[in-house]
This record gives sequence, structure tokens and C-alpha cells, in this order.
Amino acid sequence: MATSVKLDDELKSRIQHLADVRQRSAHWIMREAIRDYVEREEKRELIKEDALRAWQTYQENGLHMTLEEADTWLARLEAGEDVELPDCHA
Repeated sequence: MATSVKLDDELKSRIQHLADVRQRSAHWIMREAIRDYVEREEKRELIKEDALRAWQTYQENGLHMTLEEADTWLARLEAGEDVELPDCHA
């Protein structure tokens, strides 16, 4: 699908410079930039949706873990230990 995007001269020049340096076409640079942006924003939306679901669940049941509990668990995981997720409590 062909789509046109109006760019100011400075941005066009920057894209062309990058394309020249990378030995790619300006079209390739723009397509990759848009793809990267869309993928990043889709991930951001998933994180936001997950956070909203977690908040809703917390409001419904009050189950949680403290920051200290989460930090301890994450530190043990980072150290290579095979530890279970701590139980949540009210």
C-alpha cells in the first residue's frame, strides 16, 4: 500500500544523510523507522493494558506483595536462583 507523508526539508535531509551513510534507500530508512515505532508503541499499549488489569484485580481482591518482597524475589532470580513467585497477601 502506497502512503505519502509530508516531511519538512530538514528531516528529509537527515533521512537522506542516514540512508547514504547506511547505504540504504531513504524509503528503507523510513519504513524501518515506522516499523520500529509501531512495534514499540504496541508493546507500550500491552504493558499499559496489563497494568490496568492488575490495578483492577488489586481493587477487587486487595492481594499484593510489598516492594521489599518483590525486590528480594527479583534479586534472587537475578542471582540465578530458581525461586517461586512469593504469595500475595491482603
